[in-house]
Amino acid sequence: MSEIEKLEAQSAEQSFWEDMENSQKVLQKIKQLKDKVEKYEQLKALWEDTIVLVDLANEENDEGMLAEITKAVEEVKSTLETMTLETLLSGHYDKNNAIITLHSGAGGTESQDWCEMLLRMYQMYAQKNGYTVSTLDLLPGDDAGVKSATIMISGLNAYGYLKAEKGVHRLVRISPFDSAGRRHTSFASIEVMPEIDDDVEIDIKTEDLRVDTYRASGAGGQHINKTDSAIRITHIPTGIVVSCQTQRSQHQNREYAMRMLKSKLVEIAEQQQKEKIEDIKGVQKDIAWGSQIRSYVFHPYNLVKDHRTGYEMGNIGAVMDGDLNGFINAYLQAASLGKLTE
Repeated sequence: MSEIEKLEAQSAEQSFWEDMENSQKVLQKIKQLKDKVEKYEQLKALWEDTIVLVDLANEENDEGMLAEITKAVEEVKSTLETMTLETLLSGHYDKNNAIITLHSGAGGTESQDWCEMLLRMYQMYAQKNGYTVSTLDLLPGDDAGVKSATIMISGLNAYGYLKAEKGVHRLVRISPFDSAGRRHTSFASIEVMPEIDDDVEIDIKTEDLRVDTYRASGAGGQHINKTDSAIRITHIPTGIVVSCQTQRSQHQNREYAMRMLKSKLVEIAEQQQKEKIEDIKGVQKDIAWGSQIRSYVFHPYNLVKDHRTGYEMGNIGAVMDGDLNGFINAYLQAASLGKLTE
């Protein structure tokens, strides 16, 4: 194949993936709008059915319907509360997809296992709430768990809700890796960014980027390209590093990595308005004692408590299976009232 033919083939491949990506975005926006209308119609139907039940019970003076009516009213209240919370999502990027990066703290296998547990928790949350999850990057632990991972959770208002998860998460449990059965404390940090649309203009100079390619590794099975298709991009002025290894081609990995870099730069400009990256990193808390936003205690009792809102839940198994709505709702309500405890 001549050089011209190679260039034409590369150009054709790039155009194909760009067309695919644009089509997916259009379909995603259509789905988001349909879902919003569908939620309203479901709430309206639920409310009307409940009114019919109440009227029927009154007409027949049937107290036996009280339990059914109570259940229906609670369902209406719960659904209405969820939809009302959506009105608190007033941030410019709240409606966007969420990019979540997890980092294990100090402690080797213990914290790496905790990082993997949190990764599963967010995957389960996405599944329970109708979102889709894609893994962008994953660095396995030395013996178990993961050292770091980046996932994208796609769906309407994903970032608006999941921004509540940004911070350090603390685990207290009897370690399965300790033969003496001692209690251990582990930490992991969660970074949450909105996926930035292509129509948002960010000036990223080519000379400010260092692009490295390497061989993909870790989870992914047949979908990971075993050639040197993984991409790591370093933004030299800020020191920000992003990587992607799970897509089918080097071009796709680069596109996703650039998207993550763009999201980080937009977040810095949007939230911090600082001139130096040291100022930005200064607000990030250490992955250690006293800096956690939430504690997950498996021993000597079961409790998950958010230290910013005071919200807590005793069913730790449900939380680890993705039941995070109570924590997220409490965060949004406290944030709207200016009552978050830092």
